[in-house]
Amino acid sequence: MTRKKVTLAYITNDSERKASYKKRKKGLIKKVSKLSTLCGVQACVIIYSPYDTVPVVWPSPLDAQSILARFRKLSIMDQSRKMVNQESFTRQRIKKATEQLRRLQKDNTCRELEAFMFRCILGQASLDDLQIHDVSEMSFVISQTLRDIKARMDAMAAEHQRNLSAPPPLPPLLPPPPMLALPPPPVVEEAPPQMEEDVMESFPWNLVQSPGGGGGMEGSGLGWDPGMVLPVKLICDLYPGLLLYDESGVE
Repeated sequence: MTRKKVTLAYITNDSERKASYKKRKKGLIKKVSKLSTLCGVQACVIIYSPYDTVPVVWPSPLDAQSILARFRKLSIMDQSRKMVNQESFTRQRIKKATEQLRRLQKDNTCRELEAFMFRCILGQASLDDLQIHDVSEMSFVISQTLRDIKARMDAMAAEHQRNLSAPPPLPPLLPPPPMLALPPPPVVEEAPPQMEEDVMESFPWNLVQSPGGGGGMEGSGLGWDPGMVLPVKLICDLYPGLLLYDESGVE
């Protein structure tokens, strides 16, 4: 909710005037306190009002007397350099409002003459309708319009020249071809390790006979013959997985 704009005028209602005094007195003291703290300056507030029997002094009467004594030591010119009263403040406000009004009137006159100029170009108005005291203003409007058009044309020509001198844009990059999926490598099955039982079964037991069998066993091989027994080295070379043990059980 926006705050209602307050008219800067004397409040005729006594209760409203008293309430506004208390509120703005508190706000004024708060602002002076902030000014003194933030800017590091000495400041004091002395307020006389019909609602208080003694004047309101901030920050304290002793500090206010010290600040006033320092102010009185200045020359008259320094004391009144930026000092204003109600009359001078009102004159400043009137002067500022008058200057603002004059600028707005000049802007409105230029806008009206510019619209009149375009109507004359379109054949909707005639220069005979122009007032004699507006001739100088019309000359200013025409000159200003021509300057704006020339500046716009120069800017467009410079932009066109930059476009001509600029290198042509590069063609857009083509996306890379999709990667072909390679077939998975063939799975090589490893041969299962040969077990000791297979080695034992594939050994040519028909060529030898175990000790103690005697030589009378028929159809069990060549018999026990020290000259017919195969060398151990040859047996190990032919069957690497074969384990041989002697009579004591040592490998």
